[in-house]
Amino acid sequence: MPISLPAREPVKAPAATHCPYCALQCGMNVAAGTGGTGAVEITPRLDVPANSGGLCQKGWTAGELLTGGARLTTPLLHGEPVGWDEALDFVADRIRALQAEHGPDGVAVFGGGGLTNEKAYLLGKFARVVLGTSQIDYNGRFCMSSAAAASNRAFGLDRGLPFPITDLAEAGAVLLAGGNMAETMPPFVRHLTEMRRRGGRLVVVDPRLTATARLADLHLQPTPGTDLALALGLLHLAVAEGHVDAAYVAGRTNGFEAVATSVAAWWPERVERVTGVPVAQMRLAVEILGAADRAVILTGRGAEQHAKGTDTVTAFINLALALGLPGRPGSGYGCVTGQGNGQGGREHGQKADQLPGYRKIDDPAAREHVAKVWGIDPAEIPGPGRSAYELLDALGTPSGPRALLLFGSNPVVSAPRAGHVTDRLRSLDLLVVSDLVLSETAALADVVLPTAQWAEEEGTMTNLEGRVLLRRRALDPPPGVRTDLEIIQGLAVRLGDGTGGPRGAGGFPAEARAVFDELRRASAGGTADYSGITYERIAAETGVFWPCPGTGHPGTPRPFLDGFATPDGRANFVPVEHRPPEEDADADYPLYLTTGRVLAHYQSGAQTRRIAALNAVVSEAFVEVHPDLAERLGVSAGQRLRVVSRRGETEGVARVNPAIRADTVFMPFHWAGANLLTNPALDPVSRMPEFKVCAVRLERVG
Repeated sequence: MPISLPAREPVKAPAATHCPYCALQCGMNVAAGTGGTGAVEITPRLDVPANSGGLCQKGWTAGELLTGGARLTTPLLHGEPVGWDEALDFVADRIRALQAEHGPDGVAVFGGGGLTNEKAYLLGKFARVVLGTSQIDYNGRFCMSSAAAASNRAFGLDRGLPFPITDLAEAGAVLLAGGNMAETMPPFVRHLTEMRRRGGRLVVVDPRLTATARLADLHLQPTPGTDLALALGLLHLAVAEGHVDAAYVAGRTNGFEAVATSVAAWWPERVERVTGVPVAQMRLAVEILGAADRAVILTGRGAEQHAKGTDTVTAFINLALALGLPGRPGSGYGCVTGQGNGQGGREHGQKADQLPGYRKIDDPAAREHVAKVWGIDPAEIPGPGRSAYELLDALGTPSGPRALLLFGSNPVVSAPRAGHVTDRLRSLDLLVVSDLVLSETAALADVVLPTAQWAEEEGTMTNLEGRVLLRRRALDPPPGVRTDLEIIQGLAVRLGDGTGGPRGAGGFPAEARAVFDELRRASAGGTADYSGITYERIAAETGVFWPCPGTGHPGTPRPFLDGFATPDGRANFVPVEHRPPEEDADADYPLYLTTGRVLAHYQSGAQTRRIAALNAVVSEAFVEVHPDLAERLGVSAGQRLRVVSRRGETEGVARVNPAIRADTVFMPFHWAGANLLTNPALDPVSRMPEFKVCAVRLERVG
């Protein structure tokens, strides 16, 4: 069923837009190159507070993939080029057949934290309205779901930084647990550097002496998987040494006494035995935080990607509440979001348990509101589905989905226990991937749909501050390439009821502004209320902070100043207890593996590994080992090592570095390898897999 796409307006370059990578969403100007080279010119914007004129090497080189030879420019059906109508007709026919045999949940949808708000919204609507499936989740579940769960139960609201990022420069102290922004989002570091220039002090918690830890005034280096015990010990010291803000605790919180009682058992010497962090360093960290007029506690993936990640973040939030930080100007707790739209991507419906506006899918009032916007009966909206890993694990099984539509993700590289996930993808009757390159996952697909890139389409992103930003189209996509919105519309037309209503083209516009206008209505009254935000206002104000309920509302840069988003307006202390990693080191697997990123690459590397300048910096996976461990194993730098866990094995080049603990090895996850090893054990609340610690052994190769 062919449809005619509207003609695109000519691009007026340069366009003021934002970087395609991390959640900092650095501002940049993008223009077609001059001189007939075909290159894309990128310059930093000065008007975006997150980067204020700075870019990292990933941002500077982001234009190379737009014109490079790695782009997909035609649909592929079983590996062969075909036209769009043939590809979409095939997908629609197979979906009908599979749902007729296996029911609505026989088809699943998997999204990504890099999709614009418009794409995330329309994808969630498509899954529930057109497919009628409950089986939808996204890779943001692997990003900051634990911090989101912890923030919701403490504050009643999940926003990565509930304050502008520029507040960090005014803090007297920052404690960063499990983040390495010097490599993952370098322009972020300028705010920490300015804080230290003004006399503030930085404390970093990380098993490695990372580039960020090298900037710190104090580095706490715990055994992997023991961050929770460390946070409990820090709160014990804050209570014992008189750093609790009693007036704040009494006036703005609930539940402190139960938490104070629970941490009484975590005296400093016990914590040192569990974590390896010296008592003197713990005391100094608490003194630095307690003495500061303004202080901020931040968590990143290192603290969150555990089977106890929600409790670990909760323990750091408890510490922040005891010190009286959240809701005070220049102070607070925040989570450093990772993916470009990790915040907005989970707010508007591509998460298994949520509807637009950060509404709960099992809330009758939420279902009624969203169903009215969608023009359907509330009973037609499916209930909660499987979380990301559980969904991938169920693919192709007798009780699981038989087909998967995948947008903006590469789970063959990025999912835990990746070998098993690859097997599940291979077992499907239909795998459809929308991507801009032939990623490792796209290479397995029955149908690959070439999609436009960040600079070739319009849409909004919500950065780590909760600031809604506007991506402008700077370039035309290559001939034959469609946007994800156009792809979703094409499938909706083929699978809809033909009336042009909510199940057809009329309910699935391919124009981003039209989708955003509907998103505004769907989010109205929700926790993440975007109803007062428009494209014009974003452009005029360089972004608008949600919640923004109504066109006359100024937006909310600091949502907790007058109270928290809980029924009584008070924040909640939540008692938590430390427990070991799901898989501890033992005689057969005596080392801890922890994973992370490197400066030159991003996420699964599907984009950055195709950019020559970045690939030249780091071109393959490596295994970082301490000199003592290297000597014990007879390993020298540059030698190939095999890393083996209970789930698989992979290889990498040895890097001998005293920056890591002697009982720990590190691997970046930008290549297919590290996640063959990682443990899919899930947090019981957030359903976050335990990426950050598993037991391994090393073997020399050859």
